[in-house]
Amino acid sequence: MIMNKIQIFSKGLIKENPTFVLLLGMCPTLGTTSTAINGMSMGAATMFVLVMSNIAISLIKNIIPDKVRIPAFIVVIASFVTVVQLCMQAYVPALYETLGVFIPLIVVNCIILGRAEAFASKNGIFASALDGLGIGLGFTLSLTLIGAVRELLSSNSIFDYTFEFLPGNGVLLFALAPGAFIVLSYLLVLFNKYLKK
Repeated sequence: MIMNKIQIFSKGLIKENPTFVLLLGMCPTLGTTSTAINGMSMGAATMFVLVMSNIAISLIKNIIPDKVRIPAFIVVIASFVTVVQLCMQAYVPALYETLGVFIPLIVVNCIILGRAEAFASKNGIFASALDGLGIGLGFTLSLTLIGAVRELLSSNSIFDYTFEFLPGNGVLLFALAPGAFIVLSYLLVLFNKYLKK
């Protein structure tokens, strides 16, 4: 029983990592990971919505008619996205401005809707919360890693800590959109090579 719960949580970190294995949520992955803090913040916002919507959907799954199941899931998800959006606007406005349109787009993030349909609508509250936490943490770690690599290569810093041992001022390419594709592709190769061992 406990082992099953651990497996539900841990699968989102490696075996079913949404970014590096399932290749889901590529829009925020490529659009918000110019720095490690942006990636971590976007991942944390998505994780909050994922956990809360999984719990809510697991609670109401038996009272939602099949004909309106997906629209009902979207309303639940949109409610939690609104909470995240308003909290970010109130308490971290600079970060909210940086992430911009990607915060409201969490509503249509295929990771969240996919987990609602595939897991939360078929399982209990605790298992759904663990699933959301595992997948959300995997997504957050992925975005943070991509952001950290891009930030390091573009400005010789991570989380505003500058590395003196790296020569020059970094490569501008990695702060731009092509840099996101390059870093993601190399990390995908490394992650999947590791998984096959």
